[in-house]
Amino acid sequence: MEYRTLGKTDLKVSAITFGAWAIGGWQWGGTDMDAAINAIHAALNQGISSIDTAPIYGQGLSEEIVGKALENQQRDKIQLFTKFGLRWDTEKGDFQADSRDVKGKPSKIYRYASKESVIYECEQSLKRLKTDYIDLYQIHWPDVTTPIQETMEALSLLKDQGKIREAAVCNYKLADLQEAERYISLASDQVPYSMVLRDYEKEEIPFCQENNIGILAYSPMQRGILTGKFKPDHQFKEGDDRARLKYYQPENIKRINDFLAKIKPVAEAHEATLAQLVLRWTIDQPGITVALAGARNPEQAIQNAGATDIQLNEEENKKISTALGKLKLV
Repeated sequence: MEYRTLGKTDLKVSAITFGAWAIGGWQWGGTDMDAAINAIHAALNQGISSIDTAPIYGQGLSEEIVGKALENQQRDKIQLFTKFGLRWDTEKGDFQADSRDVKGKPSKIYRYASKESVIYECEQSLKRLKTDYIDLYQIHWPDVTTPIQETMEALSLLKDQGKIREAAVCNYKLADLQEAERYISLASDQVPYSMVLRDYEKEEIPFCQENNIGILAYSPMQRGILTGKFKPDHQFKEGDDRARLKYYQPENIKRINDFLAKIKPVAEAHEATLAQLVLRWTIDQPGITVALAGARNPEQAIQNAGATDIQLNEEENKKISTALGKLKLV
């Protein structure tokens, strides 16, 4: 495993971070708690030291699973990342979406990051995670109803109290990053980033590079489509919202699979899977500190960790770039 310093902090994190969205079941068609716990243990055994979760992932379930999995682990060897700012238990803030919880019950999600709410959410996360501090505390999405200054001041307070080690953001665009940095030193910005989604390369990643802010790339395998395991006729389980995403439309699955076929020889040359190649490529990109990789069972966790065993040469990177340049989605 490779370990990297996160931005201008003293946090050392694993280049492949365990992404705990899927194990919460929400938007993934349910979960298997025992398999999820075993997946976390397998990741730790492979040297993955960082785990990223959030309250909204299963309305607390993902955090609870992570907390249970870490009960007998050495806490100071693990970096816990979680988030705040997406509430399903209040109607305050900016309405984001209608949703359903992991049991199928309708719910409404609001973006809300007032000082009072941030402090409340932190306390709830600490309880679910069974810890007395969070290594990286991130606002999940911007909240237009709360001044950024107020949110960042709440994070400063939590940091002074020792309840969080570092403050961070997710899904922040350039203007919000610049505003937040006026009030607190940001450790990182967590953004969607993959071979087929690279919008943040235009402004946000260069800004973070210039200001020594880490980048956590989430959904680097674009929620599984870049593993090559999906066919155009794939049928998703009820509650799995990938069916509505453009990447999973039959024509795009075909196009992505054709692209993956072109780069598969690179993976085979390293005796690696496509998923491992995709993760290696991701953490090699300028400005990217870590890639978040989800795993719902031990086998997936072990495979993800193996991505750091690959070292790509110039010719291989060129082959991938050429194939990517020809990939056009509809």
